[in-house]
Amino acid sequence: GGIPLLPLPGSPRYEGKLERIVEIALEDAAALQAGGVDGLCIENMGDAPFSKDRAAPETVASMGRVLSELRRQTSLPVGVNVLRNCARDALAVAAVCGGDFIRVNVLSEAFVTDQGIVEGAAADLMRARRLIGAEHVAVFADVHVKHAVPLLPRPIRESALDLVERAMADVLIVSGPRTGQPPSAEDLAAVRGVADVLIGSGLTPDNAEALLPGADGAIVGTWFRQESDLSHRVDPERVRAFMVAVGRIRGRSGRVPGYPQPGSQTR
Repeated sequence: GGIPLLPLPGSPRYEGKLERIVEIALEDAAALQAGGVDGLCIENMGDAPFSKDRAAPETVASMGRVLSELRRQTSLPVGVNVLRNCARDALAVAAVCGGDFIRVNVLSEAFVTDQGIVEGAAADLMRARRLIGAEHVAVFADVHVKHAVPLLPRPIRESALDLVERAMADVLIVSGPRTGQPPSAEDLAAVRGVADVLIGSGLTPDNAEALLPGADGAIVGTWFRQESDLSHRVDPERVRAFMVAVGRIRGRSGRVPGYPQPGSQTR
């Protein structure tokens, strides 16, 4: 379950209430866990416009505060995504505050985004992960990330292979073109078998039958919110309904889409 945080200290829309931000994140996490999700992922969605690849110190500290509080509340796996592509900062938060994985939007290649051209973070990130002894923190990498286009168009499977073989990604994420929009079944099929694959956007009970059997799990944010609006709170009934649908798919397939364990891929 995705937990998009309200604007954090230092961002243009911050309202000066960090304690309330933490409180809301904890309440949303509790609702997601009660509904039966397999894991959680926090991200600084409210901080737009986003920094390209290095977050402000107050952003890193704030996300560390949220993750630390979540770690005390839940035994579920918890991940961190520091937007837009602040992979080194996300690693620091996860390593120090008990995170299990980080999501990296651009781990390899170069993408044209609303932040400009964002380049792959793999070389610095993987050296840092080794240096600080954080190899238990898995790296979930987007393939052809949403809200972006590759600087050099390539087949999605070729990009996926390079992410795992050359950039050391542990898990791959396939999304639609924008937040809340699903990936195509064709893209999921193209990436299957390279590594564990998560659907990164747009999964709902209506399309889960078609899409989820082609993946190992999903990160769901938009649909879990009231009226499918990320600015609204988690709707426990939506979470439960979604997980019931997922349970039916799991039962028929014999596979268990869920949280891929850190380090499950061959590096």
